[in-house]
Amino acid sequence: MKEYMTYQQTQMTFLKVNGLVLHYQHIRTRSNSQRGNRTFLFINSLGTDFRIWTDVVDILTEFGDIVLFDKRGHGLSSTAPSQSTLDDFADDAEALLNHLSISKCIAIGLSVGGMIAQILACRRPSKFEKLILCDTCHKIGNVQIWNDRIKAVKGHGFSSISGSVMQRWFSESFHKTNPETVAGYRNMLERTSKSGYIQTCEAIRDANLAEVARQIKVATLCVVGSEDKSTTPDDVKSLVELIRGAKFQVIEGSAHIPCVDNPYKLSRAIIDFINDKL
Repeated sequence: MKEYMTYQQTQMTFLKVNGLVLHYQHIRTRSNSQRGNRTFLFINSLGTDFRIWTDVVDILTEFGDIVLFDKRGHGLSSTAPSQSTLDDFADDAEALLNHLSISKCIAIGLSVGGMIAQILACRRPSKFEKLILCDTCHKIGNVQIWNDRIKAVKGHGFSSISGSVMQRWFSESFHKTNPETVAGYRNMLERTSKSGYIQTCEAIRDANLAEVARQIKVATLCVVGSEDKSTTPDDVKSLVELIRGAKFQVIEGSAHIPCVDNPYKLSRAIIDFINDKL
């Protein structure tokens, strides 16, 4: 049996932070004492819960402990009663790390999760060993795009956008070869809290993290799928140019969610980066 399969997985766990109940999972690996007590913090994307990381987690448990959580308004976590900013999302993640007494970790964020990770690394550079930003940018989309998305969900529900979202999440070839997986992730999106989704859209719409990115002093890898139409390789390159010393890698054939459509390649990039091979 491979070492990365020998870990202790906790049951569903809940924590009250910032007036909300946060659903999280802390996986402690049996070999982590030999790995310098390394911990990976995963932050998921808009319209998903932390199950998107499952295949990557199965690989990375060989290299450290794992912390996963459903950000506010997603999965089994509570939705805020009113509008949230990306700083509020970062507050939740920081509170969780403090609750778990994690003094240092590697943050891995996808899309809006990558924006939240940028804020965390800027705020608390001493708390982060390294930063992996997947398919994200300092500014995602524009006001009109997000207002149109919000209007559609408010007026007609998720079914009005889920088809086009799946086209951005996964490449055309992935749709052809994995239709059941695409259907499952469409279910995940459509079962997201409507108000939680809209609040997150508003937070992304209103955020420009250019100055935050310029202040990041944590070693950073920016990864993007070659087929990503939400945060294109050129978009991610613009983020790389803002973060001092950031490295850049394209995952060929992936779209917006490489942890699902290419978990091995994404995991390989992460492992090489933490081992200073990139």
